[in-house]
Amino acid sequence: MSSTAGHAVVTGAAQGIGAAVARKLARTMPVAVFDQNAAGLELLVAELRQQGLKATAFPVDVRDKDGIEDAIAYIDGKLGPIQVLANVAGILRMGSVLTQSDADWMSTFAVNTHGVFHVSRAVARHMVPRRSGAIVTVGSNAAGVPRMQMAAYAASKAASTMFTKCLGLELAEHGIRCNIVSPGSTDTAMQRGMWTDESGPVRVIQGSLDTFRTGIPLRRIATPDDIADAVVFLASDQARHITMHDLCIDGGATLGV
Repeated sequence: MSSTAGHAVVTGAAQGIGAAVARKLARTMPVAVFDQNAAGLELLVAELRQQGLKATAFPVDVRDKDGIEDAIAYIDGKLGPIQVLANVAGILRMGSVLTQSDADWMSTFAVNTHGVFHVSRAVARHMVPRRSGAIVTVGSNAAGVPRMQMAAYAASKAASTMFTKCLGLELAEHGIRCNIVSPGSTDTAMQRGMWTDESGPVRVIQGSLDTFRTGIPLRRIATPDDIADAVVFLASDQARHITMHDLCIDGGATLGV
């Protein structure tokens, strides 16, 4: 990170990849962590503060446009300029297109796509006058490869991926970079929720012909830290000439496509 770095905002920070990103970013700058899970946020903030790191919890839902704008304005105006945004908040609602409810479809887009729009727009409006900043959206390798029972998730992630690239194009003239990190199968509560028994990890690594899904060539499932390392890199000055890029972290599961 730059020695002049300001605050970082991380959404979906109460667990999984979001918590891992917050922990890593907190080593180099103060972090403001967002999640609707207030109890989880408080545990994370307490952990970071015990390590002498600066962190503030904001129990706000990314679907709440007004709440997001108020929180972002408070951080940038009272705590310090926002230099980094990591959009990590996301939900998964499995189901066939033929039977999935309207509510599941709408809620998936409300978090995974509209949430990215709300937070990114609010943060970018503060970054533009300073002509600096980095925005990283955590997408999914499912954004580019069809998945059975995951149409809502894959479509929402594809939308937020293209949105982030378009945002990067618009903000490039202001010196602001926007990139995407697209994980494959990662050891999180969301991933474990897809498993029916202890053979889940093995089945993911091996793949499934019945569902037209390749396995993982590197023969391991990612950890949240694997994804967080990529987010931190793209947010750092080491990636100062990278924007509108989609970095896939899936152990080769999508065969480099």
